Amino acid sequence: MRGKFLKVAVAATATAMLATACGGGGSSDADGDAGGTLRVYATEPASLLPSNGNDEPSSLVIRQLYRGLVKYNAETGEPEMELAESITSDDQKLWTIKLKDGYTFENGEPVDADAFIRSWNFAAYGPNAQNNGYFMKRIAGYDDVTAKDPDGDGPEEAAAPVAETMSGLKKVDDLTFTVELSAPFTGFPITVGYQGFFPMAQACIDDVEACNETPIGNGPYKIDGTWEHDIEINLVRSDTWKGEPGKSDAVNHRIFADVDSGYAAFQAGELDVMYTIPPARFKDAKANYGDRLFEQPGVSYNYVGLPLYNENFQDKRVRQALSMAIDRQSIIDAVFDGRYAAATGFVAPTFQGAREGACTYCKKDVEKAKELLAEAGGWKGDKLVLWANAGNSHEAWLQAVGDQIKAALGIDYELKVNLQFPEYLETADNKAFTGPFRLGWLPDYPYLETYLSPIFTTGASSNHTTISNTEFDSLMKQGDSAATIDEAISLYQQGEDILAEEMPVIPMFWRKEAAIYSENVDSFVWNRVDGADYSATSLK
Repeated sequence: MRGKFLKVAVAATATAMLATACGGGGSSDADGDAGGTLRVYATEPASLLPSNGNDEPSSLVIRQLYRGLVKYNAETGEPEMELAESITSDDQKLWTIKLKDGYTFENGEPVDADAFIRSWNFAAYGPNAQNNGYFMKRIAGYDDVTAKDPDGDGPEEAAAPVAETMSGLKKVDDLTFTVELSAPFTGFPITVGYQGFFPMAQACIDDVEACNETPIGNGPYKIDGTWEHDIEINLVRSDTWKGEPGKSDAVNHRIFADVDSGYAAFQAGELDVMYTIPPARFKDAKANYGDRLFEQPGVSYNYVGLPLYNENFQDKRVRQALSMAIDRQSIIDAVFDGRYAAATGFVAPTFQGAREGACTYCKKDVEKAKELLAEAGGWKGDKLVLWANAGNSHEAWLQAVGDQIKAALGIDYELKVNLQFPEYLETADNKAFTGPFRLGWLPDYPYLETYLSPIFTTGASSNHTTISNTEFDSLMKQGDSAATIDEAISLYQQGEDILAEEMPVIPMFWRKEAAIYSENVDSFVWNRVDGADYSATSLK
């Protein structure tokens, strides 16, 4: 229960796809428009381009600089119109999007049909190598703007795409365009709230490197100066944005190399919001900031990916054995004070369609693990190298994973936790992990499919294990084209069953979201899909 002087700001949650969530709190001032500079904890983003930034640090900045067709309703999670006037279809395949008039980018360019068409084409065009290009895969003509590598990691280079733009995008007039999909997709209006679908100015397309350093946004905030790498990103309230204005005059994203130094800065009064707390400091934070500590069940999880491009992990029985050697709950109890939930599947428990116990190999069974490993011919590698990114306190739980595997299966291990997140993601993209690797996943939109297709379909941008299963891919396509949400969920669940057998990743735990905010904060807002909502968080 929050203190009697705190008010609650509800900020995102359930839909037919997502269960009810709660918001954060602050005190007294009903309007919460005191302005000021909100100082927030951050880590170095990978990119500030909507077409490219797909990690949490990037998203937390991009969503203040840019806005898209829809946003997710604070109380229901349903997509509701933001820049779109309407998104309609008679057959779930050909969609007509009408835009609201009068919105512009910070440089004065209009946010019109061209702005969305060029952004989506830029993201999808293979040679641009944009992380969010994958999300355009359902648009007709996507295959024509991407090039297929003829020999994987071999010496042959992929041929140039046969087109530079997708045939499925058509401008009707300045404020109207159509999107033809390659197959019906009932979830399309939900997905376009993801930042990969945000518009981009022509000036940004003309010089993407400059735009990455000094974004040309269309949202409630604009950048003040340029991105000061590894130091800070300063945002100020936009005077061109026509929607709900940002509550604070400015948002200072102060970049830290690790979460512990960020927590020390918060203790010293140098920050107003930390969207995460070091696991080892949670008890301290709860004791010291009780009413200003925000918690709720999370929809993001940590998993241990297995590099299927490494011969030691190509036998699924090895992967199954490693998973069954791990007691997730004991790690949660020891490292996270029992706060997190052990993962028993690949979909957040709060999402419609999630099933308890979907992953039968996610329960510790040492004898079965030994049996599976023996059937696979035993462990043929040297030490098991366990990877994680630096700066976010992953060492403790990853070491516990290594200890349990060693105790159960006799496989020695070592930790490699020395890369900052952008370099770590580059290692993932380059398929350079030499052993199991830690990654997390936060849903891009409130629809069950977001936990499956982006991570596990063949060639998906976040498919860092390189799993390729034709039956799974087919089920994802069938789910996309299903006539109803219920039918889609049934097909997606069948796809999850394949993952539960193949085990390309070891699901570990669902996080319980925890954040802290200072006495300067009047109302703290958390969005269940997007995380901390700094534009809606106000100061006293």
